[in-house]
Amino acid sequence: MQPVELSKNVYWVGAIDWLTRDFHGYSTNRGTTYNAFLIIDEKVTLIDTVKAGYRSDLMHHIRNIIDPKKIDYLVVNHVEMDHSGSMPAVMEEIQPEKVICSKMGHKALLKHFHREDWPYHVVSPGEEMSLGEKTLSFLETRMLHWPDSMFTYLKEDEILFSSDAFGEHLASSERFDDEVNQDVLMYEATKYYANILTLYSPLVKKLIAKVAEMELPIKMIAPDHGVIWRDNPGKIIDAYSRWCVHEGNGKALVIYDTMWHSTEMMAKGIAAGLEDKGISYKLVNLQVNHRSDVMCDVLEASAIILGCPTLNNGLLPRMAGFLMYMRGLRPTNKIGAAFGSYGWSGEAVKLMNTSMNEMKFTLVHKGLKVQYVPEHTHLKECVDLGQSVGQALIDQRDGKEVEAVI
Repeated sequence: MQPVELSKNVYWVGAIDWLTRDFHGYSTNRGTTYNAFLIIDEKVTLIDTVKAGYRSDLMHHIRNIIDPKKIDYLVVNHVEMDHSGSMPAVMEEIQPEKVICSKMGHKALLKHFHREDWPYHVVSPGEEMSLGEKTLSFLETRMLHWPDSMFTYLKEDEILFSSDAFGEHLASSERFDDEVNQDVLMYEATKYYANILTLYSPLVKKLIAKVAEMELPIKMIAPDHGVIWRDNPGKIIDAYSRWCVHEGNGKALVIYDTMWHSTEMMAKGIAAGLEDKGISYKLVNLQVNHRSDVMCDVLEASAIILGCPTLNNGLLPRMAGFLMYMRGLRPTNKIGAAFGSYGWSGEAVKLMNTSMNEMKFTLVHKGLKVQYVPEHTHLKECVDLGQSVGQALIDQRDGKEVEAVI
């Protein structure tokens, strides 16, 4: 892969990771990229580095443009190791005049690398820095998604270097949004938000409002993962504006695990009830769907119906793990209900209800449990549960208040 010019004297010099399939529990089935950017000016500036193991890719791309020792400034937008893992070796090679970072970035760099001798230059929000013909400014974005995070804006070229925001895990020989399949792009962008940024949605909302207030002209958004948004950067900003308020799409997810198919039978009955009400739905068996793909659907769904049999007075491990994962991301504005089969105790429904209450879902059914194998009368109750959720979705769509029953 060769360096790619974004605009005059601004280059992508990062690395493509075709191999990775896991990112701290999030499945990255299409790999990822570690984006870094080089600005050629009176003060040559490198924005971000790459994950350890990809330093040679980065340095090769830089050498195709300029002698790395001519780099004056290194901007660190984010200290997480997929962007800074190669930094000690890069620092040794380029020996920059300044390492530019946020106040929290400075603290994080010291905690990660224990190098007090590096030439840190801490920037304040809104501060500008001249590179010669080009000017950088900095926007602090704490907890999006680390305390150290910041954006860097290249004023003359109207490029926003957005760190981990607006990205996606997508390895590709193409560098720009208009060069890749749009369905794949938006799926991976949705999955990225769902699994990394959902928890920080209130902060995303504030950030988008802040950027709008600043009236920054943005021709291009260059994130640290995935492709660069040049054709329509507004597309991803509009998507974040929807996702950050957890705006549902009116659809229902029936997410379940099953032992001897009894809970699966119940799931199908519930689906029939949703269908009776004209509600689009998706059946999601946790045995064959990775939690990070499920969260992609959870982000945009309006109703979540959880099903699990009881095992050892608790939940099957897959459902227990999924609930822990989903609770950590804190999706909101969801209608909820629970169901499941059991042998001799039946705690699973109560446990799922408790988890959904903690996430502030609006539970519109007390929950349904069936001992061993459901009969026709039980399946009719499942249909009724599906209809209850479906009616709640219709009421929500019509602007009526939906009340929780538990």
